[in-house]
Amino acid sequence: MKFALHNWFKGALYLSFAFFCLLMLQITLKYVPWAADLAFLQIKQTEVQTYSYYLPFFYIHVYSAVFCLPAGFTQFNNKLLKRNKRVHRIIGYVYVLTVLLLAAPSGLVIGWHANGGPVAVLFFSLLAILWFWFTLKALMTAKNGQYKAHKHYMMRSFALALSAITLRLYKVIIVKVWAPPPMDVYVLVSGLSWIPNLLFTEWLIRYRSNKRKVYI
Repeated sequence: MKFALHNWFKGALYLSFAFFCLLMLQITLKYVPWAADLAFLQIKQTEVQTYSYYLPFFYIHVYSAVFCLPAGFTQFNNKLLKRNKRVHRIIGYVYVLTVLLLAAPSGLVIGWHANGGPVAVLFFSLLAILWFWFTLKALMTAKNGQYKAHKHYMMRSFALALSAITLRLYKVIIVKVWAPPPMDVYVLVSGLSWIPNLLFTEWLIRYRSNKRKVYI
């Protein structure tokens, strides 16, 4: 019974994740082809017209970040890791290089111009910096053969990658329930989009570590 419930929960989790990945793809496709006034960019015209680098970095972030999410289907799948380490390694390198070279640096640039003032700028910038750092540490620990630490850093990195989903989820909930001024929404989601993800991941890492110690 317990095994069946575990499989059911895991299946529901994968289906939910697949749904949100498709939703993110749909959002990304709104920015194809490249234009200066599409969707979110309509309220960023000051940045678009003032800073020549803003638009290229915005599109680099939008196009690259969406490709990080599908890694969740493979990189935390223990069966795949045991059966086909090569696939795990290839997809892992694609994820790491995408984050380090494209998604995180571009996220830092557009985070510096975030809506919501200094608080939102601080939180979004910190998100980009931590995403880069955890991903870099994941790469370094894998190269050094520290696979347990590698897994933990990848969990942290992916928790921050999931902020693309949780940001939009919290934004919808906040607007529907409280309907605050638009700029206040950005301040709230700038932290809510990733801090709970990271806190939960840290708890999960410690919970699993303590659980293993009990059985030793």
